[in-house]
Amino acid sequence: MGKIGTCYLVPHPPIIVAEVGQGEERKARKTIDAMEKISLEIAAKKPEVLVVITPHGPLFRDAIAVGVRREFSGNFGSFGRPGVSLSFPGHIEMAFDIMEEAAREGIPVMAVDEGTRKRYGISPGLDHGALVPLYFISKKYQGFSLVHITYGLLSPGQLYRFGVCIQRAAEKRNGQTAIICSGDLSHRLTKGAPAGYSKRGIEYDQSLVALLKDMNVDDIKSMDPGLIEEAGECAYRSVVTTLGVMDGYRVDSRILSYEGPYGVGYCVAAFTPFKRDPQRERGDPFIGLARFALESYIKNGEVIDPPDGLPEEMLFERAGAFVSLKMNGQLRGCIGTISSTTENIAREIINNAISAGVRDPRFYPVTLEELECIEYSVDVLGQPEAIQSMDGLDVKRYGVIVRSGGRTGLLLPDIEGVDTPQQQIAIALRKAGINPGESYILERFEVIRHQ
Repeated sequence: MGKIGTCYLVPHPPIIVAEVGQGEERKARKTIDAMEKISLEIAAKKPEVLVVITPHGPLFRDAIAVGVRREFSGNFGSFGRPGVSLSFPGHIEMAFDIMEEAAREGIPVMAVDEGTRKRYGISPGLDHGALVPLYFISKKYQGFSLVHITYGLLSPGQLYRFGVCIQRAAEKRNGQTAIICSGDLSHRLTKGAPAGYSKRGIEYDQSLVALLKDMNVDDIKSMDPGLIEEAGECAYRSVVTTLGVMDGYRVDSRILSYEGPYGVGYCVAAFTPFKRDPQRERGDPFIGLARFALESYIKNGEVIDPPDGLPEEMLFERAGAFVSLKMNGQLRGCIGTISSTTENIAREIINNAISAGVRDPRFYPVTLEELECIEYSVDVLGQPEAIQSMDGLDVKRYGVIVRSGGRTGLLLPDIEGVDTPQQQIAIALRKAGINPGESYILERFEVIRHQ
């Protein structure tokens, strides 16, 4: 049985390669020292397979690119040093195992072989997102075969699930697999930076580094897309994919260095999976149950019973719950209950996941083909409490309920585009069919959000 070894987040600026930098690399001394440190770690562990996840290989909008070659090679000719070249054996069997696992999950992949390369005009050489970390690693260790992956422009949920596919393929094989997660953080840290300046660049870098330090997977997967875009980065999708590789494990996280000497954020970090964590197995159990419920219903017409192994709170506690579905970042369905209507939270999630998928009157039912693209979130509601006015609301913390006679409207907290209590109440009134001039009562509630 194979093993997932340490996963490394690394930057890829060619300027830190001595032959390219010609002395300028000294400005990134912390990064170079950390790269040399992880190279020594890899040499000590001697992994049989090195999987590189890069932003700069053949990039497809709707698929993840997996290199299928007996040999990968490349040089730094694009950076004025064609004589600095590298070559590595490819691990075709591992590449096909990963693609097979992805096919089972319904995640689109593209096998980048010679035919694909010619058809799309793809360069045969390794991209700098792979070359730079491999330059440092190969100075200390060369006893590995390479799997080259370029993430696609898929949703965070799909990329995370693809990472789980890498994990499964690695665990089928003998020996150890190490993961190189290649990506630079914000390219907009300073005036004169390669992508221009944005004050949100450092906000993104600080947020992501802190979340990685704490291995806060859920918050990384749900990072603000606007912040990610404004940062002008290329690491986020590599990171989310790599987190999927470690799904179900307890992880020792080490931030080895961070700096931004050229206006671009460089982070070197190591993540060592060391023990299976039953609470994280297959991801968040609330999300897993919602997915299982909707997929079973659409594929087989079956309303499932709560499966074995769920946390006790899901089986022995009662609460209202909302299940929300998104596809390509857009709402695809949302149904929930203000208070419990079943015997436990698990059953509440099952019923509402199915209803969100096939009974939300705003949308046509989710199709079999759409299932692979659906992202789920589950909100478990706390007990509502009456408030006298909108002064008791905080749109990030509290949801709102409006009631008038037999009409009730609800809006969850922390909804994109809802920035004030006035907006929150207006939407809830509209959903309930209550005229703003009518008399109504207000309640607020908190949620525990799983996504």
